[in-house]
Amino acid sequence: PATASAAANASSPRNVVPLATGWRFTQGDKAASAPDASDADWQQVSVPHTWNRIGKYDPAAHIAVPGRKVDDYAGVAWYRLHFTAPPAKDGERTWLEFDAASRTAEVWLNGVKLGSHDGGFSRFRFDATDAIRPGEENVLAVKVDNSKPEPGNATADTLPLAGDFFVQGGLYRPVRLVQTAPAHFAMDDFGGPGVYVTTQSIGSDDATVSVLSKLTNDGKKPLQGSVVTRLIATDGSVAAEARSPATLAAGGQVDVNQSLDVKSPHLWQGQADPYLYSLVAELRDGDGRVIDSKMQNFGIREFRMDPDKGFFINGKHVALHGVGLHQDSMQSGWAMSKDEVADHVATIRDMGANTIRLAHYEHGQPVHDLADRYGLVLWDEIALVTAWTLDEAQGGPPPAIMKQAKQQLTELIRQNYNHPSVAVWGIANEVDFGPNRPDFLGRPSVKPADPTSMLETLAALAKKEDPSRPATLATCCDREGVKGAPIVAGITPVSAGNRYYGWYYGKVGDLGANLDAMHAARPDQPQGISEYGAGAAISIHTDNPLGGPFNPGGHDQPEAYQAWLHEQTWPIIASRKWLWGSWLWNAFDFGTATRREGDSQDINTKGLVAFDGKVRKDAFYYYRAHWSGQPTVHIKGRHYVDRAYQANNVEVYSNAPSTELLLNGKSLGTLNDCPNMICTWDNVGLANGDNQLEAVGHFADGKTSDKIVWSFDPARRNVYRIDSGALVAVPGFGSDNFFDGGDAASFDQYRRGRPPILAPITPKGSHGLLASYRKGTFGYRLPIAPGSYTVTLHWVAPGADAEQSVFDVDANDNPALQAIDVAKLANAPYSEVTRSFRVLVTGDALSLRFVPRKGDAMVSAIEVKPAQ
Repeated sequence: PATASAAANASSPRNVVPLATGWRFTQGDKAASAPDASDADWQQVSVPHTWNRIGKYDPAAHIAVPGRKVDDYAGVAWYRLHFTAPPAKDGERTWLEFDAASRTAEVWLNGVKLGSHDGGFSRFRFDATDAIRPGEENVLAVKVDNSKPEPGNATADTLPLAGDFFVQGGLYRPVRLVQTAPAHFAMDDFGGPGVYVTTQSIGSDDATVSVLSKLTNDGKKPLQGSVVTRLIATDGSVAAEARSPATLAAGGQVDVNQSLDVKSPHLWQGQADPYLYSLVAELRDGDGRVIDSKMQNFGIREFRMDPDKGFFINGKHVALHGVGLHQDSMQSGWAMSKDEVADHVATIRDMGANTIRLAHYEHGQPVHDLADRYGLVLWDEIALVTAWTLDEAQGGPPPAIMKQAKQQLTELIRQNYNHPSVAVWGIANEVDFGPNRPDFLGRPSVKPADPTSMLETLAALAKKEDPSRPATLATCCDREGVKGAPIVAGITPVSAGNRYYGWYYGKVGDLGANLDAMHAARPDQPQGISEYGAGAAISIHTDNPLGGPFNPGGHDQPEAYQAWLHEQTWPIIASRKWLWGSWLWNAFDFGTATRREGDSQDINTKGLVAFDGKVRKDAFYYYRAHWSGQPTVHIKGRHYVDRAYQANNVEVYSNAPSTELLLNGKSLGTLNDCPNMICTWDNVGLANGDNQLEAVGHFADGKTSDKIVWSFDPARRNVYRIDSGALVAVPGFGSDNFFDGGDAASFDQYRRGRPPILAPITPKGSHGLLASYRKGTFGYRLPIAPGSYTVTLHWVAPGADAEQSVFDVDANDNPALQAIDVAKLANAPYSEVTRSFRVLVTGDALSLRFVPRKGDAMVSAIEVKPAQ
């Protein structure tokens, strides 16, 4: 058996023993609670641990973790630990502390059941004093269950009931043994520290800080003692101190309230100055000896959200802009180490974000501690996501679910109360779908009960638990075009909306009107935007993000479209200074069991960084240029190496006063103060083979540059093969580009979350190329060398009930094809039609115009090559 270290925390009389190594683990349910149960053949693991590894990329993405195996098992699993307990002093109490166990946990020590805990995200403790054997071998057994909630099963009442993320199982945060004196700061207070600190007021030269100490005496003798609380500056000086008597009867509990008057306080000012004091609370006996203590980092600060002016820290306006974050990594799943958490936070900080929305459940202490240290403002929330009952016919939330939500909210608040970084308590995410819940969640559309009463109860609980911070929630459906959705945004003091204009609905430009409507509808309530974004597959490419339809539930999710959407969205958000905060979705790709899209399986690809935490997508650098203040120069399209066309627009994210572009060492010119921090050089002609592009930003204190390589196949020189109407082209073609006017369309029918209905195009082998098309009145201008060229156009005859389409095709302003009626030219509906013609180019481009005579002009593919 493992021998647990008994080294005491030097700053506390408590003895804290990490229980990290020597564990044994097995999947499946079995009789394993008894001390003599066999576990010799179980897997040896260390804690934190989860068995789940969710999600994988296609090989083309070149993102993989060596040795990683996908494991989506959701069910019962067991952990057992044989350990030698440290000696205990007379009357000393022993506790087992779990920072999280998912989704549910039952705990036995030496065959004695200590208790159970429902909810996979919060700290909980059990009093093990009567069951432990000090100085001897002990057997700790823990049964966990991360089964998907279903009516009648063990997790049916455990939130979340639904959601676009996978609830991983295991002891995925640390476990420890804690020994305390008989009288101590509360250990049974919903996993909280037992000491709660609040900034009550900040004056011109002083501040008032209140401290609530919750005390428990589990001993057989009363205590006539005291609580001494000191606020200690970073230089070790005592900034404020309070002493209060504490009388505790045997078996009794008492709250001690104190007030600290801090002269010339050094304020916690977010990223500008995240100053932290150490607050040390000591419980002393009648002789003045310290018998228990707690140390908390604490920042003196005041947050305020104004409905017209935004977010303020200590009276100073701070434009909150940041990211949503899940707690998983590709390498470790939910069992992320402190170093992995720190690496994620470092990446977020490098992007320039100053706030994080910790979605969609309570996150662990490491990310909170880092946010305190670096001045990041946090949105914390519970796992009330999408659904609040498994019985859609029920008139309201079941009592067990209501109890679970209140428990999670109480745990969330008490465990994170002292973190100055926390600004709001989130009580729900997207529970306002009404009958509009998307099919990808695996349930049919229904009209669930109105969540209003549940949310009102939670909002009142949040206010009771912490009057110093407002409750908030993230809505989905308080917008135009959504029918039957309950309007719940006004239930909390502040609100925010998840808005996916340009992705799941509407156009990007519609976002501004929606935000303004929210502001007008609730002018006295601070409004924010809690999610926005788009999926992005780094191995899927487009030559023009506007060339055709993307598929939010399927394959066509090129990285360039995500970048374009963020380029359009951020100026809309930034111009509305009244927003109290905005959070893009998401910092990193994350695991989910509901998606097959882009270049991945079971991954939500809306992250600006891939699931491996390393590969940064283009949009990351767009925000870095805007947000970070660091010199940033980044050439877009580095993952799209083998280019389809000789002529390419080169776009560079740059916050430099002037930016120069070089191709193969030759300067293509310098651009100054680029709008939206996007510098663009149009129709840059590539040489055969590899081409080195270098962008150089000229800053006041020096140069910053970025280099990438694009390759061009010589066989494509002066050749255009365009998959018209396609955002992502079939092999051998480029996606739709060089066009003006018209609209992209498809003969196929796409349905989110379900396979498309494919048109019966013949020949079948050409379906991928011919199904998409451009229609309307439109033209193409193709940069090309002078010479004689053959142009071949491809069409598909529309269905028998389609509107008649007759049109002309002009080449360089001269008639090329007259009165094309594809339906008449075809052998049958949905069959292919081609026509070719020759054209002489005397300038630097070939112009093709498609001009309707009746209905819309159309084309499915264009091929241009030198005439033989």
